[in-house]
Amino acid sequence: MSVLARLSQLGITLPEAAAPVASYVPVVLHDGFAHVSGQLPFLDGKLVTGRLGETVSLEQGTAAARACGLMILAQLVGAGIALDRVQRVVKLGAFVCSTSDFTDQPKVANGASELMFDVFGDAGRHARSAVGVPVLPLGAAVEVDAVIAVAPA
Repeated sequence: MSVLARLSQLGITLPEAAAPVASYVPVVLHDGFAHVSGQLPFLDGKLVTGRLGETVSLEQGTAAARACGLMILAQLVGAGIALDRVQRVVKLGAFVCSTSDFTDQPKVANGASELMFDVFGDAGRHARSAVGVPVLPLGAAVEVDAVIAVAPA
């Protein structure tokens, strides 16, 4: 089954790839790896802001991480990389804006990780880091970046 068919089966529509908020490119393809810059969470066209352990619940944070994962996929498509070329999601890095006593960053990051498993199956299983940070760009609650192995066109 193609990845686009799988997305349709899952009821997923990719968002429009967001423009960079500073001086960088969203995706760099080099030596068979797509390095996707950190993506912020947009739900219903609105940036999810706030801090886990303060104004954002674990469920909202997990949904925000999933939204970041969707934006990673959208950025690949926006860079002209067909999702069927994805050989493996190699690594995700999840940054969670959280209070100093919040320790469920891995649970928040599962929102993006489980999306990759659902979309790519075993090829979506990846290494990962999930860290708490005091602030993220634009006040975002979560940011996720990725390294993805891509087959030649």
